[in-house]
Amino acid sequence: MSHHKSFNVVAFGEVLWDLLPDKVIIGGAPFNFAYRINSLGHNAYIISSVGKDDFGEKALKKVRDLNMSTKYIQQHNRFPTGRVEVFLDEHRNPDYHIISDVAYDHIRLNDSLINLVNEADCLCFGTLSQRDWESRNTLEALQNSFKGRLRLYDINLRKNCYTRDVIQLSLSHADVLKMNDAEAREVNGLLRLNATSLPRIGEAMIKQYPVEICIITLGPGGVLAISADNDVVYEPGYKVRMEDPLGAGDAFSAGFISRILSGSDLRDACRFGNQLGAIVASQSGATQTITSAEMKVITGKTQFNIQPELIDLISK
Repeated sequence: MSHHKSFNVVAFGEVLWDLLPDKVIIGGAPFNFAYRINSLGHNAYIISSVGKDDFGEKALKKVRDLNMSTKYIQQHNRFPTGRVEVFLDEHRNPDYHIISDVAYDHIRLNDSLINLVNEADCLCFGTLSQRDWESRNTLEALQNSFKGRLRLYDINLRKNCYTRDVIQLSLSHADVLKMNDAEAREVNGLLRLNATSLPRIGEAMIKQYPVEICIITLGPGGVLAISADNDVVYEPGYKVRMEDPLGAGDAFSAGFISRILSGSDLRDACRFGNQLGAIVASQSGATQTITSAEMKVITGKTQFNIQPELIDLISK
């Protein structure tokens, strides 16, 4: 399912185990993103750390089984592999209890990481892996050495795992910002943007930070994207039967970044991201293969979930 030429993509942050009521699956937003964009034919690498424990060994094996390199996943003697207890409500929306002080909080800087990032076309990072000073300092050094085209900040706010300062520092290193509608409203308050609607929040982020594209995902309702070129795009969501939402947003990010790197316009990138996100939401887990048959079905769909307040932004 590759699209045009291959690019080098690096994701920094958590590789962890999602502990669901009925199963245990590999996860972490940066890893899910890296896996998905790698499956699209790009050269994707995850920078992370796991413990020297059973969960860590199983994580490394699972990453290799998914045709991903483990070269830049460190193993820590002192800290355990990351784990998250995931609870799904009656609408299959997830809530999280995230174990603190784990290996991905302590990613250590070294020359091989700097060399990897120096060759990258895209660097993806989030907020969770910046809750401890060690990984945060490593990320900042890598951001400062990055010379490529796109820095994706996928904000992924988790309760008690972020501060205003970390968000503002991250925004200063971002070309593309992605957040969901709840996160957009949280950031609107936290940064005192005083924006009155989702499009206005996106415009304020672009005005105040070096962000060139602000993406606001709307769950089943699709995606809103605002660019520094004054493009405002709304792509409604595809109607699918949701199995679980894990990894759907990360699949969107992978599809979107793949198309933007390849020269597509904002609407095409949003549409492709929506298609991947919808398929992953209809699957169990975040790292299932997407088949060409599934792509054919989703691209042929004519039923959409439309956000009424954004209907005027749909292309005619």
